[in-house]
Amino acid sequence: MTIDKVRVLVVDDSALVRKLMSTMLACDPMIDVVGTAADPLIARDKIKQLNPDVLTLDVEMPRMDGLTFLENLMRLRPMPVVMVSSLTVQGADVTLRALELGAVDFFAKPSSDLASSFGDSAQEICAKVKLAAKTRPRARTTVRQLEVAPRLSADAVLPRAQTPGTRGGSPIIAIGASTGGTEAIRVVLEAMPPDAPPILITQHIPAAFSGPYAARMDKCSAMRVCEARDGQPIQPGHAYIAPGSHHLLMMWDGAKYVCRLHDGPQVNRHKPSVDVLFRSMSASAGAATIAVLLTGMGDDGARGLLELKQAGAATLVQDEDSSVVWGMPGAAWKLGAAREMLPLDAIAARLLTLARQPVPALCAAD
Repeated sequence: MTIDKVRVLVVDDSALVRKLMSTMLACDPMIDVVGTAADPLIARDKIKQLNPDVLTLDVEMPRMDGLTFLENLMRLRPMPVVMVSSLTVQGADVTLRALELGAVDFFAKPSSDLASSFGDSAQEICAKVKLAAKTRPRARTTVRQLEVAPRLSADAVLPRAQTPGTRGGSPIIAIGASTGGTEAIRVVLEAMPPDAPPILITQHIPAAFSGPYAARMDKCSAMRVCEARDGQPIQPGHAYIAPGSHHLLMMWDGAKYVCRLHDGPQVNRHKPSVDVLFRSMSASAGAATIAVLLTGMGDDGARGLLELKQAGAATLVQDEDSSVVWGMPGAAWKLGAAREMLPLDAIAARLLTLARQPVPALCAAD
């Protein structure tokens, strides 16, 4: 049986970048670069002619900037778009805006010459394009075989506790997400009151983007949202987002819960990893945890959610229809790790309802 290749259109005003991107994508036998475009107006015509599956789109271009083109594209012809951005504070802010407008993912160009890190960059962009092709983007109202890093479990960072944690009695919310998650998390945080239970969040995101992302979420939520710091006390009314460079864990320091950052290896090929966060909360808070796994590619978080369920925690996943990609929540659901499956717009209210129940009630019968 013939397997269809992912058809990609590369849009960038630099001829060198177009050539490098096309060459990197051609490294994967399952990707076919059907064309390139030097600006959005040329891209518009080539989309009609070539009907690509995925678009890679530079942020800064002549005649029409990438964000304006993306906004028009997602309104008139929604399709998977991977934004190409620089790893700068300004680049991070623009890229986060692109995700708000409907981009599925982004490729952060290395700070040094792109050609000098060809191998690693090729692996990353090929993976992102292939994942993007499987998504269902919605507007708002990644020739040679590439080496794959070894896949490690949460055991590489934190051994599983023999018994679940029982300290404290106040509920604590945990959220895990990946592809499409930056916007899904926004929807949840916007609906939270200023006195909501503390929320710990692991979103797959590069280190340069997590700080600006936390700042953006702080502006749209009544809660105080920040990038987590090591040793930071965990308090009601606050949400803590894992830095893109470290795993986020919750620990008991003898008197209170605190954030712990761990610079260990990637888990499920991610750092930060949702499985690591969920395991730490199973060990420290147990049944006082309310955990939800939102949209994302892969299965990071599925086993951690199961551990939380087995510890008596309330566990939820986002449903397929409202997910950009139902990889992580779908894996958890198939594993039997979630007690409930809800559309995105119903999740915040359900989290708050569960938080008002006594801890023993959180582990009601499936």
